[in-house]
Amino acid sequence: MFLLLPFDSLVVNLLGISITVLFTLLLVFIIVPAIFGVSFGIRKVYMKTLLKIFQWATLRIERGAKEKNHPLYKPYVNGIIAKEPTSLEEEIKELRRSGSGKALDAPEFELSDIFYFCRKGVETIMDDEVTKRFSAEELESWNLLSRTNYNFQYISLRLTVLWGLGVLIRYCFLLPLRIALAFTGISLLVTGTTVVGYLPNGRCKEFLSKHVHLMCYRICVRALTAIITYHDRENRPRNGGICVANHTSPIDVIILASDGYYAMVGQIHGGLMGVIQRAMVKACPHVWFERSEVRDRHLVARRLTEHVQDKSKLPILIFPEGTCINNTSVMMFKKGSFEIGATVYPVAIKYDPQFGDAFWNSSKYGMVTYLLRMMTSWAIVCSVWYLPPMTRQPEEDAVQFANRVKSAIARQGGLVDLDGGLKREKVKDTFKEEQQKLYSKMIVGNHEDRSRS
Repeated sequence: MFLLLPFDSLVVNLLGISITVLFTLLLVFIIVPAIFGVSFGIRKVYMKTLLKIFQWATLRIERGAKEKNHPLYKPYVNGIIAKEPTSLEEEIKELRRSGSGKALDAPEFELSDIFYFCRKGVETIMDDEVTKRFSAEELESWNLLSRTNYNFQYISLRLTVLWGLGVLIRYCFLLPLRIALAFTGISLLVTGTTVVGYLPNGRCKEFLSKHVHLMCYRICVRALTAIITYHDRENRPRNGGICVANHTSPIDVIILASDGYYAMVGQIHGGLMGVIQRAMVKACPHVWFERSEVRDRHLVARRLTEHVQDKSKLPILIFPEGTCINNTSVMMFKKGSFEIGATVYPVAIKYDPQFGDAFWNSSKYGMVTYLLRMMTSWAIVCSVWYLPPMTRQPEEDAVQFANRVKSAIARQGGLVDLDGGLKREKVKDTFKEEQQKLYSKMIVGNHEDRSRS
């Protein structure tokens, strides 16, 4: 037994040295740069290295698939039904030819035309543009993550070995490091905001609160190996305004708050989240609501109006979509944020899914599973655009103003501008009339052409 003591002592010493070296590296290369808002460029070098590996893997996939005559990708992966865009006239012409063999201009109307509209209706129900925005976007090439391999047909031995090496790096090195950073950032946020909360109100408290929040959010950003590019920083939200952004993930808050100082709006939670909320509100005037209050739209509007009327208070950060979308589109904005008459600062967030998908499918993954997927991705890469401030025009109502802001965000972020309200409401008469006019024009136009001839 005593012979083992030197060995045990050696193991303890090595473990102590390893922990000391790890903590020193975290302090020097991550925590201290986060405090001062600087970067050594390590993450960008890491991203460039990953890109070269992905390019090599893509070339290897294409060459191997070509040699074995295997299909490389599944067609039309972003939709359930494989179809090419065609006009109403072309599809009806094809339907008539396959059914009766007659040309399009033979009759004014054929009973088979009804089947075209029936088919389009069923296709729309099964594969509409809205529902697919609530599932992860499929990549065109493999990024060595098994979760994005559904569109991938060819795997070689070398790619499999490379994938296995990536699993070891992500789970055995990156995951423990990221968990340690996340724990550090959250602990400092709770401790720092609690201490600052005991200070008397004034410039000193505001200064310390701002820098504590920025420091902790920057550490949390590094816990995700997030590489963020901010554009047009001169348009960053200012006090007394409302910052609205498209919503892809819960980390949208961290992405924006690591570059600006915001008042958060949300529902009061229990557990760890509740501890964080109670600590944060001591140092900063965040707006938290009880579960029963969230349902009262007028109460929420009044609280937000009182906040923005005080020009000394921080800009409010709001995600008007109310749910996470897969970062390919922007859905309908709820009008509540646009009714209170404050200056709106739009922000567009666009993630690069080839390093890791930031989209949270809340119906499929719980928060713990989602965070595990995020922390075992290669990185979170995104771009943030601050758009010029916008105000409601005299002739606009809240819905029109919300749609104008939504369109600006979609245009800047390269996202599809969609109206998700059709999932909860009846189809507008204007949409039905548009199809009726197209069909009527086709029939009447053919009739007029024959009359002139």
